[in-house]
Amino acid sequence: METKHNITRGGQFLVKETKAEDIFTPEDFTEEQKMMRDSVIEFVDREIWPNKERFEKKDYALTEEVMRKAGELGLLGVAVPEAYDGLGMGFVTTMLVCDYISGATGSVATAFGAHTGIGTMPITLYGTEEQKKKYVPKLATGEWFGAYCLTEPGAGSDANSGKTKAVLSEDGKHYLISGQKMWISNAGFASVFIVFARIEDDKNITGFIVENDPKNGISLGEEEHKLGIHSSSTRQVFFNETKVPVENMLSERGNGFKIAMNALNVGRIKLSAACLDAQRRIITEAVKYANERVQFKTPISKFGAIKSKVAEMATACYVDESAAYRAAKDIEDRIAIRQEEGNSHQEAELKGVEEYAIECSILKVAVSEHCQNTTDEGIQIFGGMGFSADTPMEAAWRDARISRIYEGTNEINRMLSVGMLIKKAMKGQVDLLGPATAVKDELMGIPSFDTPDYSVLFSEEKEMIEKLKKAFLMVAGSGVQKYGPELEEHQQLLMAASDILIQIYMAESAILRTEKNAKRFGEDTQKEQIAMAKLNLFHAVEKIQTKGKEAISSFAEGDEQRMMLMGLKRFTKYANLPNVIALRNTIADKVTAENKYCF
Repeated sequence: METKHNITRGGQFLVKETKAEDIFTPEDFTEEQKMMRDSVIEFVDREIWPNKERFEKKDYALTEEVMRKAGELGLLGVAVPEAYDGLGMGFVTTMLVCDYISGATGSVATAFGAHTGIGTMPITLYGTEEQKKKYVPKLATGEWFGAYCLTEPGAGSDANSGKTKAVLSEDGKHYLISGQKMWISNAGFASVFIVFARIEDDKNITGFIVENDPKNGISLGEEEHKLGIHSSSTRQVFFNETKVPVENMLSERGNGFKIAMNALNVGRIKLSAACLDAQRRIITEAVKYANERVQFKTPISKFGAIKSKVAEMATACYVDESAAYRAAKDIEDRIAIRQEEGNSHQEAELKGVEEYAIECSILKVAVSEHCQNTTDEGIQIFGGMGFSADTPMEAAWRDARISRIYEGTNEINRMLSVGMLIKKAMKGQVDLLGPATAVKDELMGIPSFDTPDYSVLFSEEKEMIEKLKKAFLMVAGSGVQKYGPELEEHQQLLMAASDILIQIYMAESAILRTEKNAKRFGEDTQKEQIAMAKLNLFHAVEKIQTKGKEAISSFAEGDEQRMMLMGLKRFTKYANLPNVIALRNTIADKVTAENKYCF
């Protein structure tokens, strides 16, 4: 199968060239996927967007009602195999549905993500045949809703440190679960909990499927008062010797931590999808307002200060789409390859997503931060009106804030992305040592003074991406060499290296998407997309310069520091600096003319 030759493994984007024709872009959606997208948009515009005010007033019943309607349409079972009453669609389509159902309000986005992801998926991917037949059809159709009980007062990012206990009954037929879980999304209307507890003094926690029955030692705290996602049910869940049949253990004893981590990998890339349509809708609302709002006898959309904001917002969204769907198709292809090789659906899906855990963490960080920035600038474009609860900006800003926290905080994900990459290198799955050594040799040699031909579209930009990869290899390679296994204790260095890694993946994704579309549709049709790819790369270079200096100064001194700083300067130097203001104007003029996000 040709896919096997062209698909890069997780993390390999850093050391292997990816060709434009080998990546998937939103312009590659099939007719079936476009129909699915349009039906989800129609559902959101009918059931969710007109009711934004009710969602802000903690109308939990409305969230449950919308979820039931989504279940009736099959939207809750997109990723569930047909054998369990799902639609059995591929990973890209599941991303697509998550993307477009999440844009109108964070309350529904959270309920949907918690139910379809961490509420249903652990049973689908780790359950026995009996467990899947019993629970998954009800979850796929919205007859039942799921929730995921992992976090505890003393166990957040350190998920394996939970104190909830599972004690085997004397007759050996039940486990008695006792403990406290907090920040549990969907708790108020969940029928089934995925609960993590520790058996005896096991090193790792164990997963259980627990039906919600108040008569069985289960009680709920009051709804939490939150900054945003007001109609997302979030409660504490208390278990007091809750009887759970032994056959409801999920996977094997002590496998809970693995289940939790793999669920989070999927959750992270789905969270990036859930932030996309939120950005599109905010941009559209902001542009409509900017076109209508007249000051000094001129629509404010004509002012350079507003153009700058519109261009940056649109660029961030375009870049995020490019990277999210690139990774989604890589995962889908890897799942297909594993199934062809004889893996079960469960194994193929688990290993397919796990392969791209680095990219999942990258996307979670980048897209959630772009979403927060977009809502912030949306408020700014609305001015004083943006601060009012009567406009959609204020609620969107508050809803966006949680995305940097759940599915693992952005700080945890930054450190994970680099940590996982280094572990892959240690296992020989990604060759970092060879390219890092080559970069070191290059720094010791005489730089080339040849003048390359930059007449081909993106030739300089793609050369810049390769240089940025060298900058990462130089910084990360030297960090590993200096600190070895203790590198994980140097969190600020890891975070600086991670920011470099994130910028590379996002910038390359936007360039490859645009190059692919320019080749098939013509450069003249991609003028604004070309501008966005170039504008984003400019920002990436600036950030990598800053983070590179920060990292180098933390571990290198004297001649070594001077050599590495010279290398960093060489790897971030443009031959032809782009005209950033002209790029922004090109983008903003298109968006304001269309009166919406239009890419």
